Amino acid sequence: MKYLLFIVVLVAVVITAGCVGGNKETVVTSTPTPQIVYTTVLVTPTPTTSAGIDNFTEAHTLYSQSVDLANGGNYEKALKTADDALALQVPQLVPVIQSNRAGILVMLGRNSEAITAADIALSSKDNLTTVFSIAYFNKGNALKNLGRIDEAKAAYAKAHELDNSLVSPL
Repeated sequence: MKYLLFIVVLVAVVITAGCVGGNKETVVTSTPTPQIVYTTVLVTPTPTTSAGIDNFTEAHTLYSQSVDLANGGNYEKALKTADDALALQVPQLVPVIQSNRAGILVMLGRNSEAITAADIALSSKDNLTTVFSIAYFNKGNALKNLGRIDEAKAAYAKAHELDNSLVSPL
């Protein structure tokens, strides 16, 4: 299989903002922490077949739109757009999209789903340190919101181990 080199700019927003939404899973906290934005370049091999390039390009475009929507606070639409990107079944993008989805789901108060999305991102066999660090941090946020503090601390510690600029809010 031949590979075409695509450069994907990953912008992930990690926000720990206490209570969002009225979801039963959400635990109210009184101290929001600041927004942290990370940018990195992810180099991804992509099949050179026409269908593969088209799906990759469309999925990447949808992923980028999802990030922009989340950064703008439009979490419902961001989630729908991320789900549309996943529906194109581009394996190279699944970890980064799921890591982003985890953060969006936290902001929607859908913490159990956020943990699942983070775990999917973390199940990748590729060496995606930045994606993993953000997935662990988002998982920590979801666990904290569910009151599972010991597990949250462990997830935050793993995120910090991979990226020392990610500091636990606990």
